[in-house]
Amino acid sequence: MTEHGTDLTADFGDRPGTAFVVGGSGGLGAAICRELAVRGSDVALTYRGNEAAAQALAADIGDWGQRAWTVGLDLADHEQARASVDAIAEAAGGIHTLVYAAGPHVPQKHLSTVDPGEVRWQLDVDAAGFFAVAQPSIPHLRDSEGSIVAVTTAATRRFPVRDGLSSIPKAAVEAAIRGLAAEEGRFGVRANTVGPGMLTDGMAERLMASGDLDERALDAARANIPLRRFGSASDIAEAVCFLASPRSRFITGVHLDVDGGFTL
Repeated sequence: MTEHGTDLTADFGDRPGTAFVVGGSGGLGAAICRELAVRGSDVALTYRGNEAAAQALAADIGDWGQRAWTVGLDLADHEQARASVDAIAEAAGGIHTLVYAAGPHVPQKHLSTVDPGEVRWQLDVDAAGFFAVAQPSIPHLRDSEGSIVAVTTAATRRFPVRDGLSSIPKAAVEAAIRGLAAEEGRFGVRANTVGPGMLTDGMAERLMASGDLDERALDAARANIPLRRFGSASDIAEAVCFLASPRSRFITGVHLDVDGGFTL
């Protein structure tokens, strides 16, 4: 496939092993999986509850000529996370990219009403969950001189009121990514983050459906975005694939907000 005369499969077509997308059955994760496959990568994707969606996506990836694996994974089970990483690396002949695109549904609440136990749970599932897959991936990424891309949030740069349960653990993920970039660069491993702003799919879609964001809130959000519109999962997938690809081979430890200018 080409884009403006560029062979997209050149991004990953000659990379041994696979991309491992944690949370690949979700809205953002699925878009990332599709874009990786279009750009020549085999894809392993995890799901927690929606096995049917994961299997359907894997079938699509197979139809596009790439290998695909699905993995049931509860990020709270750290031993399962380690075993899943090692099993995929063995099955695929290595891992060239780890994408973290998982995250539990996060209710919108003022911090004054949040119980500390809620924060602890979010940190355990999201921040510790990220590290549970990142740490065992390191030996495989060293072998491939690969990269990690974590999808976090633009809210770590400009705080939206009532978004603390999301931005607190994502800030921890970003700190871990900077540490990995600093420590693993000598082995050729890169680590970066992408911060989605308001999107028409993914978490924002769930918040709209649940009523946590009403029309008035949506209008206010648009007014705070210089481009005056929301983004899409494909915008995030494009950024993730760029940072994972050899086209960004001299970029590590950075955070790229894809937010229409929200954080300006």
